[in-house]
Amino acid sequence: MEFNSNLPIYIQIMNLIKTKIASGELNGGDKLPSVREFSKEMKVNPNTIQRVYQELEREKLVFTQRGMGTFVTEDTDIIKNLKKDRAAELINQFFLDMGSLGFRIDAIKKMVSEWTDKEESI
Repeated sequence: MEFNSNLPIYIQIMNLIKTKIASGELNGGDKLPSVREFSKEMKVNPNTIQRVYQELEREKLVFTQRGMGTFVTEDTDIIKNLKKDRAAELINQFFLDMGSLGFRIDAIKKMVSEWTDKEESI
């Protein structure tokens, strides 16, 4: 993973895990890699991964079982809300980016409509 210098590394890793949970790549009850394993894989300090896991646990997206590891929550409502929140973030960023290019809402709607029409015809 290449890190963006505009955002703290731990937040970028949290976002990666959140995306994997929201997309179903990580399912409820799945075990996350150990702090040591994941820090080697991500090439970051183990303290960074420890912070990631603590923040995800604070958000109730994961839980830790002492001596067993860290696991993705099995609460389907939390996962559904995460998916909605991630989608809202993407949509918001899309509109911000389009606005910075000078597009107004009507033009964006038209472009999205044309794109979806084209996708439906495939």
